[in-house]
Amino acid sequence: MARADKATAVADIAEQFKESTAALVTEYRGLTVANLAELRRSLGGAATYSVAKNTLVKRAASEAGVEGLDELFAGPTAIAFVTGEPVDAAKAIKIFAKEHKALVIKGGYMDGRALTVAEVERIADLESREVLLAKLAGAMKGNLAKAAGLFSAPASQVARLAAALQDKKAAEGPAASAEPAAPEPAAAAEAAPEPASETPSEAPETPAEAE
Repeated sequence: MARADKATAVADIAEQFKESTAALVTEYRGLTVANLAELRRSLGGAATYSVAKNTLVKRAASEAGVEGLDELFAGPTAIAFVTGEPVDAAKAIKIFAKEHKALVIKGGYMDGRALTVAEVERIADLESREVLLAKLAGAMKGNLAKAAGLFSAPASQVARLAAALQDKKAAEGPAASAEPAAPEPAAAAEAAPEPASETPSEAPETPAEAE
């Protein structure tokens, strides 16, 4: 790849990091072109799945201010840049990895920090945005302004709050399993983000690793 082409590729990947609500890093060794096409279809509009050379991805991550992922960029790397719901994208990748053992989830990045494999899988196990919003809004029924702001919150923040709700339920033990757990109204209201908007980004798919 010519120097100018590499610079363009790095800039494009850096922009995807900046514009995405989350990035999920995978290794696709052994997957066919048909497999990759199938995975992209399963992701739908939730994410753009891009294959890229590790050296370029490392440079792009550095330019985008993304830290803690360098050790993941080894072997055949492909990244799902999430422009929709992190839960939907993580769920699609986890299901695909279960059916196609050649796909390996290596980690990810969301809310300004690196995610472990376990954290990506936990996000994949969360309920849909609609269900989560209903539960979180119910917990904040005493604060209508905060509850209203939750519905326009960035997807990554909804996923983070939902994970906290799931942790609370697990901490409460078997006794809490009989009914849905939810954060205390005051705590949930405090954690809820102010209204925000998301701007989805389009990124070209790369069918094969750049040279």
